[in-house]
Order: sequence, then structure tokens, then C-alpha cells
Amino acid sequence: MLSEPHEKPRAGVVVIGYNDAAHVTEAVRSALAQGPAVAEVIAVDDCSTDGSADLLDRLAADEPRLRVVRRETNSGGCGTPRNTGIDAVTAPYVMFLDSDDVLPPGAVDALLDAATRTGAEVASGLCVRRELPSGIEQPWQASLYTEHSTVAHPSRLPRLVHDTLCVNKLYRTGFLRENGIRFLEGRFLYEDFVFTARVLAAGPRIALVPDRVYLWHVRRTAEQLSLSLDRGRIENWKARLEACAQAYDILLSAGQKELARAARAKFLDHELRMYARELGLRDPAYQRAWWTQARDYLARYDAGDWEIDAGAPGRLLASLILESPEPRDLPRVRELSARPARLLPPYARAEDGSPVWSAGLPQISLAPLLSRPAGLLPLAVDAELRPRARGGRLLLRLHELYGRVAEAGPREVTVEWRSRDDGHAAGTRTVPLTAAAEGIWSGEAPTDLAALGAGTWDLRVSVHFADGECREATAHALTGAGRLGRRALPSVLHGVLLAQPYATHSGALALRLAPGLRGVLKVALGRLRRLLH
Repeated sequence: MLSEPHEKPRAGVVVIGYNDAAHVTEAVRSALAQGPAVAEVIAVDDCSTDGSADLLDRLAADEPRLRVVRRETNSGGCGTPRNTGIDAVTAPYVMFLDSDDVLPPGAVDALLDAATRTGAEVASGLCVRRELPSGIEQPWQASLYTEHSTVAHPSRLPRLVHDTLCVNKLYRTGFLRENGIRFLEGRFLYEDFVFTARVLAAGPRIALVPDRVYLWHVRRTAEQLSLSLDRGRIENWKARLEACAQAYDILLSAGQKELARAARAKFLDHELRMYARELGLRDPAYQRAWWTQARDYLARYDAGDWEIDAGAPGRLLASLILESPEPRDLPRVRELSARPARLLPPYARAEDGSPVWSAGLPQISLAPLLSRPAGLLPLAVDAELRPRARGGRLLLRLHELYGRVAEAGPREVTVEWRSRDDGHAAGTRTVPLTAAAEGIWSGEAPTDLAALGAGTWDLRVSVHFADGECREATAHALTGAGRLGRRALPSVLHGVLLAQPYATHSGALALRLAPGLRGVLKVALGRLRRLLH
């Protein structure tokens, strides 16, 4: 029901779901719990077969603001049910919610206040990715949401193209309808990309708020991964490329050339690096197909597209792909694609002495990458954890980088272990770096493994230079010669401590710890379950 003129405008929340009986009720209740700011909740069931619609009907029987719309056929994607919701909503503003996510308290109020106060057609806030079951939270595109601000036109802030989500935004319903802005129908992965491009192309006034307005639940251990997380199939990469291509074409056709170029730069920095980090996990057929499709996509870039942030790691990665018809140097590609980027040796030079990717590809210059300040250099720090050495020792080696490291004067390195379970840091130490050999600096940090506790720990390092510059980095895990693997250690605190240094998908050093007999038993049972499975 539309608000009366004297009332504060309210919003409708469109909740979409398919066979998600385990979560859809929580999602709908989080929307209803927003209070008077939400005039209606439109729950669109995409022809579920698990009883989801019946759950929603029972909930609607006691909640007059909830309306359930049952689709007669499954659409295969998220776009069609969202369009169904856009058609059904009667409130002056609309917001979207997926069935496995939730709205935090006060989210709609925060967005409505910003939209009505500034006269914005779109209000956007902070989305937080919550890993389940650990509960670790990571803000999405946090740099956009540090303070309340208003963007008169998207071209004033090209970085808006980095926030491709549709769910952390409130839209004036009339704005969507007047401009014919809808989602792609049917099964289309990354439909958010295209929808968001259509929104930006229409040139709305946008209000940005620092409030948390959406909790995106990431369930990597689910039997059925979400469409966006299921990156193990080449079809996912093809869908990503298609979505990025359509978004670019929409922005360019609307005359938003600066936004279109920003979208292409975002692809290099985000999509290309994210998928390249995982190439080593795929079989040769996938690697060849991925490489070929990436080359075809990058071939569409023009000279202006390459000028944006020419020294970025993604730009160098793109050059490598374009210059090589077949996948190559995948271990170095993985390290370059890490965050922060790491450029591992060997460090080749062209005949004129200039830094290049390799002797086999001297046409790929590293000069733009090396022109960056010391705090942005792709430093290569090797790390080896020796659990049995004097209670635990962490050995570090910092590599020279064509003279840039020596020029900056590395002095010391701060190391910390960060829990992947709850995000807190422990075992932080700052140790001096000494010149161990030509082109190498080394440091050694004592590591009290027993004090870290159970769970998975990621290693973070910060290299401090003579001029006060600091470079945060992850450390490349040295492999071979028994450096990685599980070890049972005697422990005064726990009796026994099971320690497993290992390399992550991006090649960084990480650590799993299981203290005490109970921890050891838990690891053994987990291994048995995996073997039986």
C-alpha cells in the first residue's frame, strides 16, 4: 500500500528464494523486523519443491505486510523473480534480499533517511560478507562507505562500478520503472553486474551511507555452492565475461565513457586476478579454455582502457595473457594475482638492461609496475615455519626487486598470525632484517605456537623501510624438503600440539593448529570422514 502524502515514505523488500526452506524464513523475518520503514515484503518463490512456499504462506497468515508470490515455473536464475517483485511492489522505494542472507537492524531506515534527505534515486550502504559457520566478516568495497556523502552523478565517482551488488541498495521504484531498468531474465549468472550498469547508465543521484545495510552469507561448505561461488567450471568464467561485457556496452552506449573505462580497469584488478589465483587448482583443459577466453576478451580493450593505472598487477597479468597463446608461468601468475601481489624471481632483463617479465617474453616490460612507491611494490617475501626449532621459528627472506628494495632501505619486518576463525591477530613481533646475501634480506621471528590456539591462522607481514614507508604483504610459502605438512609436537600447555604449515591457493603461508588430545582426535576423525567420503 502506498504511503499517504503526510507520512514518511516507506520501502518494499523483495525476497527471492528457490528450495531454501532452511534460510528463507530468517531472511523474511529480518525484513519484517525493520519496523515501520518497511511497508511490505514481497516474497517471490521461484517454484520451489522443498516446501519453501508453504513456510512463507504460514508466515504470511500472521503478518499482513508479507505477500507471497508463487511462480509457476522455475526461472533458473535470480533475475526473473526479482523482476516479478519489481512488478508487484507498491511502495515508493524498493530493496532486494536473497533468501540465504539477512538485513541487519536499522538497514532500511538508514537508506530511506539518506534517500529522502538528499533527493537521491538510489541510496547505497555497506554490505558485509559473513563467512559461515566461522562468522568472520569482511566489508565489501568499504572505501566507498566511509562517510555520508551524495554523488550528483555516477561519473563523479567512477569507483562506483566496483560495487556491482544490487542488494545493498535502495531504489526509488519510479526511477526503475521510468527508465525500464530490470534484471536479465532466466538463468544468467552475475545478473547484478548488468542491472547495476543499467542503474549507473541512467545517471541517478546516489546517496552513500557508512551503515551496515546487508549481511551476505557465504557458505563455502554447502552441498550446493551459490552460483557466484561455484567457480570450478569454465561456464562460470564465461558467464562472468559475458556479464562484464554487457555492463561495459551498457555504460558506453549511454555515453558514460569514463565509467565504461573504469569497469574495464575493475575487471583487470578484480575478476582477472581472482580467477588467475585459482588456475593452478584446475585441470589443463580448463586452464587452456580460461586462457583463450581471457585473451579474446582482453583483445577488445582499446588504448584508452590500458592507460588507467598502467602499473597495476592486473595490467601486467593481462599483458602476459595477450602475449602468450598458451597458459604459462602459472606459479608466478598465482603469486602476481595474490592480494597484495607478489612478484617472484627470476628477475629478467632485456638486452638494454630494462626489467622484463622473463627472457622468453622480453616484450613485457615491468617498468610501470616498478615505478610505484615502495608501499605498493609487489614484494616477494618467502616464509618457512619450523615448528620444532626452539619452540617455533619463522624464517623470512625478502628478495631484491631490480634495485628498488635496496633503494628504499628495508629495516625491519612485523609479522602477525591472524585467525581465520574470528579475525583477531596474535603472535605479533617486529624483527630486524639483515642483508644475508646479495639481493636477499632475512629475518627470524620466534613463534609460540601453543599460545596461538586452535584453528587456522594466516600469516601477514609488514616490511618497514628507512624513509618510514611500510608495505603490508603476505608471505610466499616455501615448499619441498619437508617444509610443509602435519607435525605432532610436545606441549607444556596442551600436552600435544598438532601443527600443519601449508600453502594457500594463492601460495601464501598459513597454519592449522589442533591442541590437546581432543584436537588431535578431531583432526583424525575429520580425515577419516574425508577418506570414507
